[in-house]
Amino acid sequence: MKRLFLRFPGGLSHALTLSYDDGVETDRRLIEIMRENGLKGTFNLDSGLYAPEGTVYPAGTIHRRMTRSACLDTYRDSGMEVALHGAHHPFLTQMPREAMLAEIASDRRTLEKDFGTLVRGAAYPFGDYNDDVVEALRRSGVAYCRTVISTERFDIPTDWLRMPATCHHNNPRLTELSEEFLREEYWGRPRLFYLWGHSYEFDEKNNWEVIENFARRMGNRDDIWYATNIEVHDYVEAFRALRFSLDGDLVSNPTSQTIWFRYGSEILTLAPGETRRLDA
Repeated sequence: MKRLFLRFPGGLSHALTLSYDDGVETDRRLIEIMRENGLKGTFNLDSGLYAPEGTVYPAGTIHRRMTRSACLDTYRDSGMEVALHGAHHPFLTQMPREAMLAEIASDRRTLEKDFGTLVRGAAYPFGDYNDDVVEALRRSGVAYCRTVISTERFDIPTDWLRMPATCHHNNPRLTELSEEFLREEYWGRPRLFYLWGHSYEFDEKNNWEVIENFARRMGNRDDIWYATNIEVHDYVEAFRALRFSLDGDLVSNPTSQTIWFRYGSEILTLAPGETRRLDA
């Protein structure tokens, strides 16, 4: 059997996703930048910490949580994913198991009701987790959860509930990593650039040019798949669900997604429910 590698929709070898936390007012500006440049990503919200309706922050306030109505207006039709971040942004490892499970379930339940969609992703508040927290997420139907670990690599995740990122946007190697990412693929392996942060940090450090430059450099290209976190998860898992004959000459796609993959030097596609012979 020839070497076989995942390819993203359209046969692309590169994908990019973003992940930003807390549901703050500066997300609006970030989403504008993302949409102008064709980027997609995920916003992790604490549904128990919506600001009261009518909240007006004093001048100079950096961390400005949005009201429920502002969150709905900002994210609902933005093309971005909404994910959970703990209803009250707690240190989950410090909570009794039942309380921790309730915190996760409450956030998911509220966000699904507010946004009218399935919420299957998460980011750990404070990056705080242990095996009990991971199990609570699994039991709550959460498909993936982002840590605050930065690998400075472009690997496809293997442990979705302990998922690292490539880097935070304040990483001093951001430009270098971006250029490395855009180079030719390495031995056919797919590449995922995963950027994370908090949009209020751009106000805090007065450095919006960091994300503006990143978006211009990485956005509106025809050789990158731009996706939300859950879209990346679901596509990769669909690829991993492909079924092969023992001899490796037949492959079947039992999923509802069209899958692209590189087989030897060819880019092949497999429609939902399709079985095809390789090397035919």
